[in-house]
This record gives sequence, structure tokens and C-alpha cells, in this order.
Amino acid sequence: QVQLVESGGGLVQPGESLRLSCAASGSIFSIYAVGWYRQAPGNQRELVAQIRNGGITDYADSVKGRFTISRDNAKNTVSLEMNSLKPEDTAVYYCNYKVSAGSVVYIYWGQGTQVTVSS
Repeated sequence: QVQLVESGGGLVQPGESLRLSCAASGSIFSIYAVGWYRQAPGNQRELVAQIRNGGITDYADSVKGRFTISRDNAKNTVSLEMNSLKPEDTAVYYCNYKVSAGSVVYIYWGQGTQVTVSS
């Protein structure tokens, strides 16, 4: 089992920045990928950014150049630096860990943190 706790959400104005953090604890072995998803009202949950094995990063097209994902393996944390925020970035953001055990991948989610971008 892996427990994920997010922090750093809030209300900001367009153009401002926020940093989300996720602290992981538990049986953290063979991590396949860590990342952030978001879900806005009425929309499906979507990938925002992730770091896969080997340090390969993936970003949603809508956040490329504005968001940066980073990972601290020693502290078991993953962060998302969000700059130049837009109203369309408003959503609940979820931390996500994918842990592999042989051929099986287990997916863990945090409880979510609200990000609201509004003037």
C-alpha cells in the first residue's frame, strides 16, 4: 500500500503561480511513474504531467512550457510547479503513483487538492 498526501492548492489570479507537493509513504517499491492528474467539473480526469522510469517526463499540451514536474527520491515527494496559471487550469489536482509488481501495475491516488484560478 502507498499513501499519498497532497498540499499547496489554493486560489490565485490569472498569471500567478502555485506549487503543489505530494508526499508518499508506505510500500514504495518499483515505481513505474509518478505524476499529477486533474479533474474539472463535468470533465474526465486527465494527465497533467508525469515522470516515468529513466526520468522521462510527459506533459499535457495545455501545460507545456508553464508547468514543471520534479521528484525527490530521497524524500519520496513529487512536486508540480505551475506558472502563468489560467482560469482553465481550475480543477482538483490529484497525485498519482504507479507501482509495478512483476507484470502488475498498481495505481494509487491522493485525496486531491483544489486549484482555482480566478480574478
